[in-house]
Amino acid sequence: MKLRTKLVISFVTMIMIPTILTTAFIVGIARYQIGVIEHTYGITGEEYKDFAKSIRVLGDMPEIQQFIISACIAVVLILAFTAMIMMVWIYGSIISPIHKLQEAAQNVEEGNLNFEIKPEKDDEMGRLMQAFEKMRIRLRDNAEEKLKSDRESKELISNISHDLKTPITAIKGYVEGIRDGVADTPEKMEKYIGTIYNKANEMDTLINELTLYAKIDTNRIPYNFAPLSVNDYFNDCAEDIEMELDSKNVEFGYFNYVEGDQKIIADPEQLKRVINNIVSNSLKYMEREHGLINLRVKDVGDFIQVELEDNGKGIAAKDLPNIFDRFYRTDASRNSSKGGSGIGLSIVKKIIEDHGGKIWATSREGVGTVMYFVIRKYQEVPINE
Repeated sequence: MKLRTKLVISFVTMIMIPTILTTAFIVGIARYQIGVIEHTYGITGEEYKDFAKSIRVLGDMPEIQQFIISACIAVVLILAFTAMIMMVWIYGSIISPIHKLQEAAQNVEEGNLNFEIKPEKDDEMGRLMQAFEKMRIRLRDNAEEKLKSDRESKELISNISHDLKTPITAIKGYVEGIRDGVADTPEKMEKYIGTIYNKANEMDTLINELTLYAKIDTNRIPYNFAPLSVNDYFNDCAEDIEMELDSKNVEFGYFNYVEGDQKIIADPEQLKRVINNIVSNSLKYMEREHGLINLRVKDVGDFIQVELEDNGKGIAAKDLPNIFDRFYRTDASRNSSKGGSGIGLSIVKKIIEDHGGKIWATSREGVGTVMYFVIRKYQEVPINE
């Protein structure tokens, strides 16, 4: 029952019950006193037709005086009794929720958010308890999110420290070799400078990933969506990938099964980042003398499906569901010298989802991994002239 309803009932009760009880009490006492008076004084009703005279006569009777005193006492007792009952009723419906809210507030003050507060009734106090419970859940979720963010930040710092230390150490070593005259032939000098350049590129890539990660964390990735021809776009991507893989002695296969002039709506730069991140990840863990990466583009109804397959070492089944989580590394990669910030595939997932698509993977250890993602086709809406 709502508190407002209880107050209305209390107000009505405070009026009705004293009135009814007082009337009944006064009528009963009056009848009794009239009988006593008639019996004692032998007075009949005819003698009281004169109102003034009747008041004087009755006022001098001790029985009438006793009756008035009794009536006043009765009225006071009835009002007090009714007020006490109403107070206990309303107080009892409020005090229990207040005690629970006080206890809950004390828990929140002490930093304990692992409790539950259940409303007893569907009234104002019940809704207040529901609002408090929603606030507690929000505070708990925010606290857990902050703890998770703090853990991820610490892990990111640890990963970045490791990943920056490796190329910096290499650069310092090759620079010292050049200064000490170890690179005493043009061939060695070219090799040393080439290594320094590659290591600097690794650091630049890592810094770019961190910059993009910061934008992802605050949902500030800059997108420039535009209709793209599927065949033209992926043909260009395939050419770029082939040139990169040729320099690394990795075989590349490109298979485009899309017919006609199909289009997708996408940001060409960010979609290229997705493909490059997946290819870079495949190269990082290839560990084969004869590496292979295949790019397949398929038409699957309302979507264009892209597949990137490699013949690397594969991913364990227990790790596969987590590879798109931020900072997640498989045990093998964590213990290897490959490094990596652990945010590459999480960036890929974020970009694909922001395109309204989906990404997933299949893998077999010792055989290889296939990354799949789908992008919705672009469909022009006809304008009725």
